[in-house]
Amino acid sequence: MNETLREAPAATEVKGHELLLRAGFVRQVAAGVFSYLHLGQRTLQKLEAIMRQEMDALGGQEIKMPIVHPAALWQASGRWYEIDAELGRLVDRNGRSLTLALSHEETLAELARQEIQSYRQLPQMAYHIQTKWRDDPRPRAGLIRGREFTMLDSYSLDADDAGLDEQYQAHFDVYLRIFARVGLPVLAVEADVGMMGGTLAHEFMYLTPIGEDTLLLCDGCGYQANRQVATFRKPEKIRGTESANFIVELVDGEETVEQVVTAVFPAGHLVNETKLTHLLKAQRLRPTTGQGSGLWVLDDAIDPKMWGAKVDKVGDITAAQESDACANCGQPLRMVRAVEVANIFKLGTRYSSTMDATFVDEQNEARPIVMGCYGIGVTRLLACLAEHHQDEAGLVWPAAIAPYQVHLLALRGGEDTAVSLYQNLQQAGIEVLFDDRDVRPGVKFNDADLIGLPLRLTVGQRSLAAGGVEVKERAGGETAVIPLDDLLKHVTKRLAEQ
Repeated sequence: MNETLREAPAATEVKGHELLLRAGFVRQVAAGVFSYLHLGQRTLQKLEAIMRQEMDALGGQEIKMPIVHPAALWQASGRWYEIDAELGRLVDRNGRSLTLALSHEETLAELARQEIQSYRQLPQMAYHIQTKWRDDPRPRAGLIRGREFTMLDSYSLDADDAGLDEQYQAHFDVYLRIFARVGLPVLAVEADVGMMGGTLAHEFMYLTPIGEDTLLLCDGCGYQANRQVATFRKPEKIRGTESANFIVELVDGEETVEQVVTAVFPAGHLVNETKLTHLLKAQRLRPTTGQGSGLWVLDDAIDPKMWGAKVDKVGDITAAQESDACANCGQPLRMVRAVEVANIFKLGTRYSSTMDATFVDEQNEARPIVMGCYGIGVTRLLACLAEHHQDEAGLVWPAAIAPYQVHLLALRGGEDTAVSLYQNLQQAGIEVLFDDRDVRPGVKFNDADLIGLPLRLTVGQRSLAAGGVEVKERAGGETAVIPLDDLLKHVTKRLAEQ
């Protein structure tokens, strides 16, 4: 079930995914949907084990929430109506509306409503690792933008904002520690709360040209933010204006109405659609070429008095771009691409207040529970690690997350010694992938490089004649022949140093 491929299937978009396919870690079932073969599953289990260790150390209680949710929960929060086709909707045989889990805030709020009654039960933190479904219209780059995916979700429950602040910072710190342990460099940047809602969000970003997110970074003061929320210092005098038309969905009482909006912004820039949506408190926004006598929205860099036309709203609606001045220090901003591998949100009472998840405080008054949510994309993390840990020959896994620690190759003349060595390594607690196939040595060497385990042990007539077992480190490629009597000590030492 883990056959390697000499070439990746056609239309593979990114190198990391190509290597995961060729090395036998994953196989595609449908657009954005994958099976995880034995090596892929073992790597995911290593990632999840690290996450569980860190979540348990943080005081988290592991639970498991369902993949299928009653529509009533999402209707109570309002997200049933706010999220479009990405939400997987279905109807059971009895005509009840259901949804596939896109996230679990509603389900957790319902659990909190049932289980928590008093301030004495707070604070709490629960987490799970579960499958999600997002009906993405453009799945791409393999696991980086899939439709079915796995996430670690953690949820904090507090009596007040001070408690949320403390748990939010604790998750911020522990997420950085998780990424350090698995070997992925990330930046934590300010982000839009998006469909999750709440008052504050950060995203943990892996910088890579294949990323779909755009970040603005300042090398002068350290400012870093997703372009969706990035601010910049606007010039006192602008060189003309440009405009763009949009159709927005606005809530009018219990009805949603569409209206044309004309956004006016400084020439040479673009509209930031996220900022415009928030300024208008709109449900959705989409560009249009149509004209109409709708709302006029002016960027705050433009003087309304000098505009000389009707203005309905004024605010920051312009997208920051390369070389714009940092709002904090004035240094030029740098624009980079990245993949979001985790996010954290201060939800506040966004869900608890609408879903009646309350507790009785010390004054015997009912108050909504203050919530935070924190997620890491487990399968997306696997994809980013494959992008980061590779060379021209294949994958190069860090020891902490490699599916096996050692790749043992049995060549002609060393078969019996290899079997004995395999048994001894296993008894010592070392994870060994044993290649005893009847194929040419070159095939075994190429597959070992492709799969990318930390150490390769080769036992054959040539190595035994040279005095023992050939040991090669995948990262760096150092090779040495180690006597059999010293091999276990050498392997243990090299693995501990990685």
